[in-house]
Amino acid sequence: MYRPLLTTVAAACALALPALAQSRQVTISATLNNYGGDGAYLAVYLTDARGAYAGTLWVAGGKAKYYKHLRDWARLSAGDAKRLDGVTGASVGAGRTLKVTADLADALMDAGYEIRIDAAVEDMRESPSEVRLPLTSDGSGKASAGRQYIQSATYQLQ
Repeated sequence: MYRPLLTTVAAACALALPALAQSRQVTISATLNNYGGDGAYLAVYLTDARGAYAGTLWVAGGKAKYYKHLRDWARLSAGDAKRLDGVTGASVGAGRTLKVTADLADALMDAGYEIRIDAAVEDMRESPSEVRLPLTSDGSGKASAGRQYIQSATYQLQ
């Protein structure tokens, strides 16, 4: 009597779990203004519906001692430096575009998550949460202006 029930439950889980684990490739682009300074440090990260840190997608800028100037990201991630392997690269020059591609679970879409980008430039002001992009199906491809260093930012769902 229990064996058919267990077999049915196992089959249902085998079919349902892959659907829950589905993900999409998301490409985030941030084009900087010609602000007339050194390369910008940028932190691209996710927050959940409550605004809590959910993960780092990319940090542009090679010297970790300057990450504290990416103020919101540093505060929310509590300096999550041990998880930065493979998600860091060079700073981004004025007028240039940073493109980051990541796999994000479908469950994050339309669930209140945001892609945030913090920016900082040496000898210039910091710009925490420079851009906030709500992660929605309808938001794909729609550009948002930054507050200081980022001319525009967008994400594309693949």
